[in-house]
Amino acid sequence: MQKLSVAILGATGAVGQRFIELLENHPWFEVKEVVGSSRSAGRPYGEMVNWVLDGSVPDSVAGLTVKSSDAALDSPLVFSALPKDAAQVEFELAAAGHMVCTNASLNRMAEDVPLLLPEVNADHIALIDAQRRKRGFTTGAVVANSNCTAMPVVMALAPLRKFGVSKYLVVSAQATSGAGYPGVASLDILDNIIPYVSGDEDKLETEPLKMLGRLNGERVDMLNAVASASCNRVPVIDGHLVVVSVSLDTAPDLDEIITAWDSFRGPHPVPSLPSAPEQPVRYLPQIDRPQPRRDRSTGRGMTTTIGRLRRCPLLGYKFAALSHNTIRGAAGCSILNAELLAAQGYLGDFRPVSAQMAFGD
Repeated sequence: MQKLSVAILGATGAVGQRFIELLENHPWFEVKEVVGSSRSAGRPYGEMVNWVLDGSVPDSVAGLTVKSSDAALDSPLVFSALPKDAAQVEFELAAAGHMVCTNASLNRMAEDVPLLLPEVNADHIALIDAQRRKRGFTTGAVVANSNCTAMPVVMALAPLRKFGVSKYLVVSAQATSGAGYPGVASLDILDNIIPYVSGDEDKLETEPLKMLGRLNGERVDMLNAVASASCNRVPVIDGHLVVVSVSLDTAPDLDEIITAWDSFRGPHPVPSLPSAPEQPVRYLPQIDRPQPRRDRSTGRGMTTTIGRLRRCPLLGYKFAALSHNTIRGAAGCSILNAELLAAQGYLGDFRPVSAQMAFGD
């Protein structure tokens, strides 16, 4: 099968590098274009990128010439790792016919943009049709994934929707990689916790409500729940941990909640997509888990691990949840979104031969 050519916006940054790492040897997609700032344009990617991930730049990408942000792109599929202030180009690319899967926050809450997490709200993909009609696009569209800290919240609450989620309170412990590179200064984060992450508290109080909401024609009816969030930066490299208290209308037993988590699977064809983990949510029975260093790479970084479920005297239930912020919370989710688009026929003439070409878990 001929692979689909893809471009990466913001390819030199930390999330852009994660896209490149995860797309190496992908069965459906192949990185053919890398886009960076004017400072890096015109140079081979492998010579100018400051590679901050483990290992080295993949040989398949090292020789690609970095394109400037205003250069025309040939790839039908574009992954965006742009900062918010540069992401206005995404709709321009969609108007030109490109499918843009973005990690940027700029367009997440737009009414016609799917804020997609395939196991949770795959049906929201239908907003692409509304977006194309509204904006006059033909083959292009913008599809977003959520804030990286919202990811474990949504993954943990999605299996509990059948019990009626009416309130949730979140306190985060967010890894430094969530701030990008070079991120937080060492003299600020070493031996310290910073009780403020710019913009994230609002995102945790809004984005999950859209993702957990119900598709109603050409819009999403937000989940009818009250949310409160407090965000903290901690001296961990990767892995966002959230402590959640939640109020459930039907008052299930603890064992019922654990069963709901462990049995949770996405709708067809999500479980068979190449980047989908075998178990998207996993409950850990140990009293002191999940932990970022030990659990962030579960399911190749795509599984959300949960632990410490117990009664909460205020809201009813409380627990801890962990997701790898630059994989499930960023590049990995965007890639999974693109795989769903391919499987559902949203990438033009490209048709993957079989989702059974998936990687081993």
